[in-house]
Amino acid sequence: MLKILGRTSSINVQKVMWITAELGLEVDRTDIGGPFGGNDKPEYLALNPNGRVPTIIDGDHVQWESNSIVRYLVEREGAAPWFPGDLKTRAMANMWMDWVTSSMTAVMVPLYWGLIRTAEEDRDYDAIEAARIAFGDLFKILDAHLENSEYITGPEINMGDIPAACFVYRWYTLDIERSNTPNVRAWYDRIADRPAFQQHVMLPLV
Repeated sequence: MLKILGRTSSINVQKVMWITAELGLEVDRTDIGGPFGGNDKPEYLALNPNGRVPTIIDGDHVQWESNSIVRYLVEREGAAPWFPGDLKTRAMANMWMDWVTSSMTAVMVPLYWGLIRTAEEDRDYDAIEAARIAFGDLFKILDAHLENSEYITGPEINMGDIPAACFVYRWYTLDIERSNTPNVRAWYDRIADRPAFQQHVMLPLV
């Protein structure tokens, strides 16, 4: 059985739990990190020297980094539509997965931590507003890309949609001002209808 080490409140764990549910995989998840701790213990660091979550154990194979885990699982299962068989479609999915990591993460972290995980009296509202504006600019990029596409790479959902959709859930759930991005909204609404997404991503913000 696939073992997943990480708490459900982590967006990176949510990516992995979502795809395992879509693939119908049986998993054994253990709470690690955040209020549960354990990610600084020697036995965990021996698996993942970064001390972050998630980490998966698949038999004798250990893997960390959430996007990498998603790629590993969809390729291991070879499951359509999650693992695109076409090279160029797969390359586009990988490109957008990496874009989320390189662009969205940097501005979502101060926004999310500032509003959800920081006491009101300790919040840096200038930093929060700067992050809100920056994330909104990224939304315009995604909205333009989705103008003529139902999903990230075309008419079918695949691994490329997973990281962005997790971040977009948080964006739509935060109590903030948002500009109108109808193409992102339509794409997100299609994904939000999926039971696996509802179960593993649409969770209370903590």
